[in-house]
Amino acid sequence: MKRIFIGFLGITLLFQSCQSENERANKALAEKILNDSSLNQVDSLARAVIKEGFNAGSGYSQIWARDLNTFIETAVDERSKDEVRGAVLMFFKLQQENGEMVDGYVVKKDFTWFDDTPYYSKNAPEHVGFKNTVETDQETSLIQLLGKYIEKTGDTTILSEKIGGIDVISRIDLMIQYLMKERYNKEYGLLWGAMTADWGDVQPHDDFGCDWNNLSNEAIDVYDNAMFVIALDYLIKFAANNPKAEEWKVLKDQIAKNSKTHLWDKKNQKFIPHIYPEESPLPKDFDENQIHYHGGTSVAIEAGFLNKEEIAIVNKKMVENVKKSGMPSIGLTIYPTYPEGFFKGWMEKPYHYQNGGDWTWFGGRMIQQLIKNGFIEEAYVEVRPMLDRVIKNQGFYEWYGMNDVPSGSGKFKGSAGVLSKSIQLFREWAKENK
Repeated sequence: MKRIFIGFLGITLLFQSCQSENERANKALAEKILNDSSLNQVDSLARAVIKEGFNAGSGYSQIWARDLNTFIETAVDERSKDEVRGAVLMFFKLQQENGEMVDGYVVKKDFTWFDDTPYYSKNAPEHVGFKNTVETDQETSLIQLLGKYIEKTGDTTILSEKIGGIDVISRIDLMIQYLMKERYNKEYGLLWGAMTADWGDVQPHDDFGCDWNNLSNEAIDVYDNAMFVIALDYLIKFAANNPKAEEWKVLKDQIAKNSKTHLWDKKNQKFIPHIYPEESPLPKDFDENQIHYHGGTSVAIEAGFLNKEEIAIVNKKMVENVKKSGMPSIGLTIYPTYPEGFFKGWMEKPYHYQNGGDWTWFGGRMIQQLIKNGFIEEAYVEVRPMLDRVIKNQGFYEWYGMNDVPSGSGKFKGSAGVLSKSIQLFREWAKENK
C-alpha cells in the first residue's frame, strides 16, 4: 500500500511540475504577444483600410459576399451599424426568384466591365449583381456574414426584415433549397461546383474561367462543403427557435459526416482535392491527390472536420510545403501546383494567382484556427511572414508570388480582415494567460 501511495505521489508531482512548466511557457508567450508592437501596427493599418468601405479593395468597386464575410466583424467596429446592416440587406434584395444568391453587387453606374449575365431584381432597382457560377460559396458566405453581424451587434431584428414581402430568415431557407436542388449530389450527399484550384473561382481550359459552361467539370471539394456546414451552424444558432432548425441540424451533421467519409484521405492524412462524379479534366498521367489544398483545409478545421491530432499533422505539412515551394507563408494556396499550361491565362504558370499563389486571405484563417485549437506558439510563428510584409509594404496585397512579390489589389480587405481577427484572438488568449 505504501509503495502504491509513493508511486501515486510521484505521478502527481510530475503532473504538477509539467503543468507549472506549461503555465510558465504560456505566461512568457502571452507577455511577448502583448508587447509585440507589430500586432498593433498591422491592426491599425487593417482598420484604416476596412474603414474606407465594403468593397473588396482597391481596384474593386464591387461588394462581394465571400470577401465581406472575412472582414465584417472589423467593419462593424469601424463603420456604423446601419451602414453594415444596409450592405448585408442589399444581398437579400438581389436574391433571384429561384432562391440563388449573387456573388456581389455594384450601383449601376459602376457596372463598367463586360459581363454577359448580369443579375437584376425589382427589390434593388439601382443595383446590379454578378456571380462567378463555377463556385458554390455565395449562399454560404452570406449566411456566415449575417451570423457574424448578429453575433457582433445583437441585431436579430434583421431576420424579420421583409424584402419584397419575404422576410430574411425565409429567404435564407430559399437559399438552402436552391443549393439542395441545383448543387447537391445525391450519390455522395455533398455540394458540388466546377473544378477549380482549392477555394478558387477560376476553372481551367477556359479563357475567362469564372462561368459554368460546356468546358466545366462537376467536382466535389472540401471547401464548398465546409462552408456549408459553417453556414448551417450559424443559422442554427441565430434561428434556434425556427421550425426548421432541427431539419438544418440534421443536414449539417450529414454534410459533415459525408465530407469526412468521402474527402478525407486517412492514409495520407489530407483532404483529396476533388471527387469527379462525371468526367475528370485531369491529364491521365497526373495524380491530383499529390496536391495539398491549404485553403480548403483551414476552412474544414473551422467546420470541425478535424480533431486536434489531425490539425497538428496538416499544419506540419503546410509548413513543410512552404519550405519545399520556396513561397513565403502558409497562405500558399496549394502544393504542389497544377502543371504549367493546365490553367489558362493568369494561372497558367505555377505559383501564380490561385495556382499556388500565397494568399493571406486564407493563411490568416488557418492562423485563427490554430489559435482556437490551442496551437498558439505555432500560430505566432506562422503569422510572422504575413505581418512583416504588411509592415514592409504598408498595405494588404491580394496575393503574393515567388520571393514575396506583392500582386493584385494593394488594399485587399479580406487580407486585412483575417489578420485583424487573428490579432484580436492573439490578444484575447494573451490576456487570459498573462
